[in-house]
Formats: sequence, structure tokens, C-alpha cells
Amino acid sequence: MSYMGDLDSSNAVYRTLLESTKAIPWKIDWASMKFSYIGPQIEALLGWSPESWMTVEDWAARMHPEDRDQVVNFCVAQSQAGVDHEADYRALTKDNGYVWIRDVVHVVRNGQGEVEALIGFMFDITERKKTEEKLLALQKELEALSFKDGLTNIANRRRLDASLALEWESARSNRQPLSILLFDIDYFKQYNDLYGHIRGDKCLVDIAQTLSLALDGPCDLVARYGGEEFVVLLPQADASVALKVAERCQRLIQKQAITHAQSPHDQRITVSIGVGTTVPSDPMKPSGFIEAVDQQLYAAKKNGRNRIETVQVAA
Repeated sequence: MSYMGDLDSSNAVYRTLLESTKAIPWKIDWASMKFSYIGPQIEALLGWSPESWMTVEDWAARMHPEDRDQVVNFCVAQSQAGVDHEADYRALTKDNGYVWIRDVVHVVRNGQGEVEALIGFMFDITERKKTEEKLLALQKELEALSFKDGLTNIANRRRLDASLALEWESARSNRQPLSILLFDIDYFKQYNDLYGHIRGDKCLVDIAQTLSLALDGPCDLVARYGGEEFVVLLPQADASVALKVAERCQRLIQKQAITHAQSPHDQRITVSIGVGTTVPSDPMKPSGFIEAVDQQLYAAKKNGRNRIETVQVAA
């Protein structure tokens, strides 16, 4: 087989241009589905000699198994339709590694408009893919950070709002209960004034970790609501389950026994908790539900703190 084939093999200028570029030129005869030419650069990149590229089966076989079916089916369909196209895939090297390739394909037609050949260039885009993967990983990391509270490392208000919107719609569609717990650390201003903000921050971190330990549902979420306030979101939890979770949280915080000399409750850090449960309906809004639970939290604080107040919001 002549590897220059009918790509102006008699013209040294064309040959030099084709074989000096980093892009790897190739040509496939449509009728036979055989390579009539592939640039010698292919061997330096993948380890396979130009002579070993005989048919499209060789091309497909030297593709990563995870990419093969999708890329081959796409390229065949586009070629049959006579549409120029490009595809990214991992090409296997002779030593069992792989290189990311971008194949840019042009469909050549004869005088009757029938597909006669495919010509194209293979580009090594491995470094570009690595950069893209790093940027994607960084983007995911930044997104994760944007949903975390910087101090306590639990979910922040933004994550809570997003999760509540999703769980609210799910509960409304499936007619399932949804519960929310609102927490406020009792006499926290006095704690900060007495022990300083560094101890205050540590107290917030300890409470956040304790609330996280109290959850056991796969979709349960604890978030910092702001300042010394926390929220626990309990999808698919009815009023009895929500109350049990609130009581568990209260017990665990009492067990921590964080000293607070100015607290009338055993000189320990305690929390006031508002608990609400509803089955969302169309007219209802999450903000209205949170407001109803917040009123229970206010009642708990007004009624002496270190207590739980509950409400069931009717649909």
C-alpha cells in the first residue's frame, strides 16, 4: 500500500507539509473502508507503525473501550450522511497507555454527490484534556465550598435554600411529610462576651458537629442559618420522627456539657428548638413554612429557653 496514496504523492512540498505538522493526516477510501494514507507521525504518538493502519477496524480497535461504541457510531452516522464532523476519544498506545485525540473529519464526494472518501487530521489534545479536567475539578471544589459554611464546615444558607427547594417539590409531588428543626444557642451573646470570640467560634463548631451526628436519614441536612442559629432539614419525616430527632439533638448537646457560667441551665450551653412538620401543597411556600417554625423557636426562647416547641402546618 502506498501511504501517500493519491494525496499528491508526487509533490514533495505537500508531502513535507503533511509530515512535518503535529497534526496527523489520514485518508480512508469509503468503498473499501481502508486507509489509503496515514501520516508517519502516528508512530511517534501512539507507537503503531503506519503500515499497521489497514482498515477502519484497526482505528476502532485502538480506541479506549469506554469511548469506542459512542465514537464509532457517531462517526459512521455522520459520514454516511455526508456531514463533516469531529470527535474526541482516547486512543490506545502500543504500550497500553492512551492519548486523547481529536479527529477532525471531512467528507469527500464524487461528481454524483456520493461519498467517496474521508480525509482528516488527528490532533493530540491530551494536555488540553488534562487542563479541562483540572478546571472541572476546581470548579466542583469551588461549588462545594460555596455550599459550605466557612467556620463550621456544614452546609450554609445557600445550600439549605437549594436543598429545601428540591425536597419541598419532591414532598409536594409525592404527598409526603417534610420537617424542619430550627436551633438557637441560648445566651450565646453572653457566652461570647464572657469567653471571647475564639471560644465562641469553637462552640459553634462543636454544636454543628453534634447536630450532624444526630442525623441518620440519607437526605437529612444540617446547615448554619446565621449567627448562632442552625437548621435541620428532615425530608419524609413526620411530626413524631421530627420530635425524636430534636430530642436526640438536645440530649447530645447536653452530653457535651460545654461550660457557660452565665447560663441558668446548669451553667451549660443549651439550645432552644422550634420544630415544624407539613405536607406541602400548591399554595404553600417554603418561606411561609420556615416562618411558622421560627415562631415556635421564638416561643421556646420566650418560654424559658432550653426547650422544644412544635407545630404542624396544615396543607
